[in-house]
Amino acid sequence: MTDHTDDQGSAVVLVSGGMDSATVAFEAVHRGYDLYFLHTTYGQQTADKESECAQQLADYMDVADFLHIETDHLARIGASSLTDDSIDVEEVDLDSDEIPSSYVPFRNANLLSMATSYAEANDCGAIFLGAHSEDYSGYPDCRPEFFDAFQQVIEVGTKPETSIELVAPFVDWSKTEIAERGLDLDVPYELTWSCYREEAPACGTCDACAYRLKAFQEAGVEDPIEYAERPTYSES
Repeated sequence: MTDHTDDQGSAVVLVSGGMDSATVAFEAVHRGYDLYFLHTTYGQQTADKESECAQQLADYMDVADFLHIETDHLARIGASSLTDDSIDVEEVDLDSDEIPSSYVPFRNANLLSMATSYAEANDCGAIFLGAHSEDYSGYPDCRPEFFDAFQQVIEVGTKPETSIELVAPFVDWSKTEIAERGLDLDVPYELTWSCYREEAPACGTCDACAYRLKAFQEAGVEDPIEYAERPTYSES
């Protein structure tokens, strides 16, 4: 992944409404890009809250365009606790090496395909996403090898004159490092949402809440959103 200078043109940012995608949006601006936001509702249980946060962030950043795509195919496929009410969202286990029930089968390939179409149609030179090392420990479609392979898909599957770089600047970072970078960039984390289980307040005990709380605790800053429970996950 390469650093950029000012005036890079436009970039699509995959924006979930969470802290990682908000931070990568600010990182893209820092690198000189105008932003096109892509937010996807695919049947996840916290879709309304995530969409609200994505729209608020788009308004806050005054992005060039905001595209909200609603699709139900990932929910219809199922096999994830994020989209299937019959599968419980698990309590956090930070030491587990198992793929969690929240994994949505091959989700990133679906989202990146839409992002590539959006980028090519609008002559955007990059696609940014906020995947990081603690994601790919549990989600196979967040591995660096997956993004390298998808870069090849973009190059083979778009017009010859199209040039789109897939940028995952935090792919080797921890969640704590992302939080620290976001604090340096003045990301408005009060506008973001990570919980897999609840609309509001955040539960504080699912995987997403735990990693987020741990990151803020290790960064030495209180997470600005409300939680039903706020356990201590950091060992420091």
